[in-house]
Amino acid sequence: MRQSLIKRWAVRTALLLLVLVTVLVLNTARNAMGWQPLVDTPQQRRAVLSSGWRIAQPPGPGPHRAAILLSGCDGVHDNMEWWAARLRAQGRATLILDSHGPRGIDRAQSWRAVCAGQLLTGSERAGDLATALVALREMPGIDAHDVAILGTSHGAWTAMELMAALARPEPPPGLSAWPAPPANIAAQVGPVILLYPYCGLLSRAGGSAWPMPARGLMLLAQNDSITSPQDCRAMAQGLRDKGAALRVLTLPGTDHGFDQQERSALSPLQFDARSRDRAGMLVDDFLTGFASAPRLGI
Repeated sequence: MRQSLIKRWAVRTALLLLVLVTVLVLNTARNAMGWQPLVDTPQQRRAVLSSGWRIAQPPGPGPHRAAILLSGCDGVHDNMEWWAARLRAQGRATLILDSHGPRGIDRAQSWRAVCAGQLLTGSERAGDLATALVALREMPGIDAHDVAILGTSHGAWTAMELMAALARPEPPPGLSAWPAPPANIAAQVGPVILLYPYCGLLSRAGGSAWPMPARGLMLLAQNDSITSPQDCRAMAQGLRDKGAALRVLTLPGTDHGFDQQERSALSPLQFDARSRDRAGMLVDDFLTGFASAPRLGI
């Protein structure tokens, strides 16, 4: 009798595990194909996101050029505020785009599904970035041209996904339509800063050329234990072959998330103030060079 119960329990457990694995595989395949059955209108997406926007202006009269910041897969933490302050020192108004809190993904460790590629992929989140770019046009004191985009990890993946999506007529997955014509959104994009992005199998960011005259800086962590710097170098080279002005630099001795102090209790990653400051200087130099370079109309 006892052996029979153990056998039935083992069979049921195996079937449950098989179902779970199947669901994960199918969901991963759905994400890789960029299919999202739950769709928002641009107005609905803006209504959701605007509750979590963190907007700050630099000193002095506007209108100010702007910057949008996108966090990693674990949501908004201290590094977003640090980078926002750095960008405000460059005279830019900052909008920290929280994709997690307004969706409830910041609760009960649910952000881990984002990090695992099961929820809110970079291609889906690109719709958030497009929505925020268009919303900047209506915000007082902000010049919505030459908008800097800075993303870390999942946020950098998101920025790259939007750059690729702007070449396609269909909107990012999960949006029923573009919030404005893609060419008009592309015309708003200024410098693009990508810190230790994800460039793996789920990424569709290398499939299309970047809109001109956008230029980017990709900062990779030499000892990245989360994402592959080699994948990003290969993707960056492919984008350069398509005409993208994208500079790639590797920070020696650094790991993923070196600029972030707030972490979950189980995170093996370490904050590295020296590398963060080095990255800050490289970003400052890139923004200064971008501002002094001639820009072409679209």
